[in-house]
Amino acid sequence: MLEASLELDHRLELDRVAQTMLAQRPVIAFTGAGISTESGIPDFRGPSGLWKRTAPTGFRDFLQDPEIRARYWERRRERYPELASKHPNIGHQSLNEMIQANLLDLVITQNIDGLHQKSGVTDDRIIELHGNSHQIRCLDCRTLFPADTNEIPLDAPVPDCPRCGGIIKEATISFGEPLIEEDLRRSLRLAEESGMVIVVGSSLTVNPASRVPLVAARHGATLAIINNEETPLDRYAEHIIRAPAGASLSYLTRQVMAGS
Repeated sequence: MLEASLELDHRLELDRVAQTMLAQRPVIAFTGAGISTESGIPDFRGPSGLWKRTAPTGFRDFLQDPEIRARYWERRRERYPELASKHPNIGHQSLNEMIQANLLDLVITQNIDGLHQKSGVTDDRIIELHGNSHQIRCLDCRTLFPADTNEIPLDAPVPDCPRCGGIIKEATISFGEPLIEEDLRRSLRLAEESGMVIVVGSSLTVNPASRVPLVAARHGATLAIINNEETPLDRYAEHIIRAPAGASLSYLTRQVMAGS
């Protein structure tokens, strides 16, 4: 059993997290790249992270330089098929199981891989602060297209919007690009109203997304952090579990379901 890999102190701390989940509603999960590494998706900032190998494209550069846009789309064509082939792991599945049982209210994620939705989480129970790789957005008319759309000649060096001729890009947030204001505002409002936030697999170093669990803690919510490394918000957390996301969430789900 996957949960057998957890050390005793991790299981005991997760038992306490389960008790808090049942007592302090609503409960939000805040997820980062660490929940998806077990699905074979590399993180961005770790020792073997994607950005150690390839510098990310800045939003201003993307807008101003057609050559940079051409390289961006070339990389997208190389990488997207592999991303699209990935499947949810036990961590994603466990969060969805708790949502279906109404023991977890919402997932707010920094991830762009769509694996929460693949696990069964519906669009009304998730906020994707950094967007979704499985969509294409026009930066001018704001139209969203699915990644497999036939409307856009995605094999063109620099494809344009078929509706207005504007600049299009993957519907994810690039460096220097503002978050969707409505998503951030809603996330912060829900954080203020939450009874507990469970952080899973996030370094909590990326702003403004990392403000979400911080705002929750400052408004009285209990903060639990499941992450292999230290985070800047550890001092606000009542529960800290330095263990893999999948095993931790599988065990937590079993405990909270048993206690409900």
